[in-house]
Amino acid sequence: MSSRVEDFVIGCIVGTVAGLVGGLLLAPYNGAEARRRLALRAHKAAEVAREVADRAEETAEVLGERVEHYLGRDEEVAWRKVREIREGVERYTQAQAL
Repeated sequence: MSSRVEDFVIGCIVGTVAGLVGGLLLAPYNGAEARRRLALRAHKAAEVAREVADRAEETAEVLGERVEHYLGRDEEVAWRKVREIREGVERYTQAQAL
């Protein structure tokens, strides 16, 4: 994963934890109700974090495939140019030999 994606995921997790702690401290509910609500929100936050991580991983894979494709294309073009240069040198050498 790239640094920006990792920073985003970490920011989401830290923000979720901070929100949960703040909500717990300021909750207008009794202990049992607050714990139930906190557990529900933590579960939802974990689902969202998993979805974000999955999307980030998919995006990284797609970008990686695209980079490999373009690098491969550039490499193919470079080898074609090398062949053309070799053929040109051979033609030049043959012409000089005559």
